[in-house]
Amino acid sequence: MSKRGTSDIEQDLPGAKKSKMTASDAAAANGAPAVEIDEDLHSRQLAVYGKESMRRMATANVLICGLGGLGVEVAKNVILAGVKSITLHDRAEVAMRDLGSQFYLGEGDVGKNRAEACREAVQELNTSVPVVASTADLDDAVLGQFQVVVVTETPLGESIRIDEYCHANGVAFIKADVRGVFAQVFCDFGPAFEVLDVDGEEPHTGIIAGITPGNPTLVTTVEDERLEFQDGEEVTFNEVVGMTELNGRAPIRVKNCKAHSFHLEIDSTDFQPYQRGGIVTQHKGSKSLAFKPLAAALQEPGEFLLSDFAKLERSPLLHLGFQALDQWAQANGGRMPEPGNQAEADAVVAAAKQLNDAAADKVEVDDGVLRKLALTARACLNPMAAMFGGVVGQEVVKAASGKFHPLHQWFYFDSVESLPDEPLPAEEVAPEGGRYDDSIAVFGRSLHKKLEGQKVFLVGAGALGCEFLKNFALMGLACGEGGLLTVTDDDVIEKSNLSRQFLFRDWNIGSSKSSTSTEAAAKINPALRMNALQNRVSPETEGVFNDSFWEGLDVVVNALDNVNARLYVDSRCVYFCKPLLESGTLGAKCNTQMVIPRLTENYGASRDPPEKQAPMCTLHSFPHNIHHCLTYARSEFEGILEKTPTEANAFLSDPDKYISSAKASSDAAARQQLEKLVEVLVSERCQSFEDCIAWARRKFQQQFHDRIAQLVFTFPEDAKTSTGALFWSPPKRFPTPLTFTPSDPSHAAFVQAAAILKAQVHGLPVPEWAGDAQRVVAVAAGVEDTPFQPKENVRIETDPKASAPAADGPAHEDAVIDNLIGRLRGTLEGLPKGTQLSPVSFEKDDDSNYHMQFIAGFANMRARNYAIPEVDKLQAKLIAGRIIPAIATTTAMATGLVCLELYKVLQNKPVEAYRNTFANLALPLFAMAEPIPPKAFKYQGMEWSLWDRWILEGDMTVNKVLEWFRGRGLEAYSISCGQSLLYNNIFPKHKERLDKKMSDLVVSVAKMEVPAERNHFDVVVACEDEDGEDLDVPLVSIKFR
Repeated sequence: MSKRGTSDIEQDLPGAKKSKMTASDAAAANGAPAVEIDEDLHSRQLAVYGKESMRRMATANVLICGLGGLGVEVAKNVILAGVKSITLHDRAEVAMRDLGSQFYLGEGDVGKNRAEACREAVQELNTSVPVVASTADLDDAVLGQFQVVVVTETPLGESIRIDEYCHANGVAFIKADVRGVFAQVFCDFGPAFEVLDVDGEEPHTGIIAGITPGNPTLVTTVEDERLEFQDGEEVTFNEVVGMTELNGRAPIRVKNCKAHSFHLEIDSTDFQPYQRGGIVTQHKGSKSLAFKPLAAALQEPGEFLLSDFAKLERSPLLHLGFQALDQWAQANGGRMPEPGNQAEADAVVAAAKQLNDAAADKVEVDDGVLRKLALTARACLNPMAAMFGGVVGQEVVKAASGKFHPLHQWFYFDSVESLPDEPLPAEEVAPEGGRYDDSIAVFGRSLHKKLEGQKVFLVGAGALGCEFLKNFALMGLACGEGGLLTVTDDDVIEKSNLSRQFLFRDWNIGSSKSSTSTEAAAKINPALRMNALQNRVSPETEGVFNDSFWEGLDVVVNALDNVNARLYVDSRCVYFCKPLLESGTLGAKCNTQMVIPRLTENYGASRDPPEKQAPMCTLHSFPHNIHHCLTYARSEFEGILEKTPTEANAFLSDPDKYISSAKASSDAAARQQLEKLVEVLVSERCQSFEDCIAWARRKFQQQFHDRIAQLVFTFPEDAKTSTGALFWSPPKRFPTPLTFTPSDPSHAAFVQAAAILKAQVHGLPVPEWAGDAQRVVAVAAGVEDTPFQPKENVRIETDPKASAPAADGPAHEDAVIDNLIGRLRGTLEGLPKGTQLSPVSFEKDDDSNYHMQFIAGFANMRARNYAIPEVDKLQAKLIAGRIIPAIATTTAMATGLVCLELYKVLQNKPVEAYRNTFANLALPLFAMAEPIPPKAFKYQGMEWSLWDRWILEGDMTVNKVLEWFRGRGLEAYSISCGQSLLYNNIFPKHKERLDKKMSDLVVSVAKMEVPAERNHFDVVVACEDEDGEDLDVPLVSIKFR
């Protein structure tokens, strides 16, 4: 990151609203200034960048030149990230064509300065970041006020001048432009830029199983998890017993890395013998990069960042083409070639060839590509601006924070596959003087009109959904006759959404996402025709999203955040043969997938492997990392504060029914559940806040002392397994019981949170003084401990395959259950009629509710038991809350990529034209590939894939269905509907069904009522071919009405 200071800048920048993220006089030990960060607002972003990077980011003043479509996208993403200030620089006036890509301009702004016209709207995105508009000369005095300078729509000569100053003075410089479906990005972060974290990934670790001394030294690790080390990396060690020379040593290089072993490039012959234990951790050092200034990089561009390996020669060609375009523009008053003007396009091609002839390294000139660049160069398309607003915005963050590897130094991109296959006549691309002139210039009037008339279903109105709505409004999608954009999302807006779901403001918190986002989109383009719904798309809402709804759609766009919902929408699109444009993000990574009827496989054709779950015994008794502790802590939160009170309410609502059910079970599970009810309603029933504090104190003793003391009594440190090996071998960590210490802030915080939540469960008033942890812990200090007495023959589960804790139940389960029931009946007499508890449902995003304080405190006390490094409340929230890392830059890029594919759908492009993309802005890396075709089946002249459905006309009997298949050389032996088997030839009784109508069997056997508006039902038919081999056939629809 840039080493340039910021102390002299404040006086020159806007004195707008004081930032919540301002640097204090004190500096953090790691060099990041101490900055207050709103963790509720930025939790998803913090999961990507971390506090230190965000603090560094909050000291950066950013200049953005050129407030067209690309400039405003960069500004949006950068202000949401949380820099110190943003200056918007532009001397151009708003034109109608700007409204096709600049979402903060309206028709009333035409003729105004672009920067001034959009400043207030940009400011509204994050009032903590001052924003000013400027038309000043960009001289050295002005440039010297910034740490990052971004120039768009800036001539090459002016860009070189600005970069010369930036390169010499420690200011990061980024040049970017989008021209039609082409784009260029250049980065110069100076001669010595320090990257503090090259990829943002957590360091890989391993638990040591053994170390063999020698030169090199062999290290083996436990086989629980595969090692992710690479040859040439460096590692560090801690907690090694015996060969202590490794602990705390400078990073050591590794080689011969395998799944569970590697060699250290060190001679350990004279080290002490290895005994046990140890953690090995990947060392992630910083990296220094040297950047060339723009003038030098034009002549010697070095290696280009590739996006599509089918276009290996495209980047050098576009490097030439963009220079030729600038040269032509400077010779023609600064304007770009006219759309449809072949002579001007030819002149650009000629200029490129002249440049190529004079260059030391020649490239193969493709006239067709350069001509397309020239003919579309005047246009700024929204999808391109959105994509590169994400790319460039991320480079700004890198420059400001040192987080992630910068682009080094050139990136060229094109989506020529989105263009019409045939050249468009001049009259088809001639401007109309409206907001869609840039779209018409690239795609023509006819295709744009088709775009306006589309019926689109957008599923989700969160981060992706907001970006899509903005894109659609700017593109003109569903803005004309016959067009309709249906948007659905059943969620409401939360504070944590505001850092990336940019259509929402703080006054929208609690409102419907779909309604609020569509209202915001209508302000971008009042012509956008929308229908906002609050329904989840699922089998339960097929009455809303019925057959006629799906059949009436042209395209479906997913903006979802979970796999199950994606799979359901995918299944509907396959069933109704509708294109599905799919995308998803995870931190700096994104992927897009095009699901096109009959051309590609569907989303559900490939699945990620399921996440590895820690064994139950590890969570309960043998944790060895903080994730285990947090998972257990959340489980205990839900069990103690939500599930048990909910069970208690079920008992209180109908005691006789509940007791009858428990007696019918009479097993260990029933006994354990009754024991929990007795605890919450009888033995630990609280009637005052002081009772709650006493309960919390006892819970501390039970969880962090008594359980651990019993564990080490049952399995002493020198215990052996049946094979003679030490029981407490890695990955097991030998624990130590904790003693409650009122002066320990962590102990006090846990007791405080537990007491307040317990009071909520019992509906007790919480006194004001409960907010003072020291007053709470003073009461807790007076609670007497029951001295712990270890028990003999206690069963503690050690089998990793076990799914439940070992049951220590008595021999006479029935008698114990009867006793527990008697105690519960007895307590009913003392309770007022209608008594109910108040279960507490976990909510991670409200720091005032004590939920995360309870879970973080619980997990850290458990970590302390096992000598596992503890975490702060934010890290605890990210892990226990299962927060998905998310940033605005990645979201913008993903939606831009998807919208470029949408143009291909409208033109019915072949599969070779489509691109699925995986991108990682942290590296940066782009991997674009043609979609995989669907698996095809062929049999006796027939051909089908998952996209086909066989429709049988008429109210057919089972026999008629079997005959239909026989006529095609197939022997159908089984017919099912849903989960019900309507017919199978192995069951003699099913012969009675042969002459029955399928529609009757669906009602009588499958218990399914076909809605009146539906004229068919679906069945799955299992078939054999003529050789008796099973053959997968399409879903069969019986059109009986």
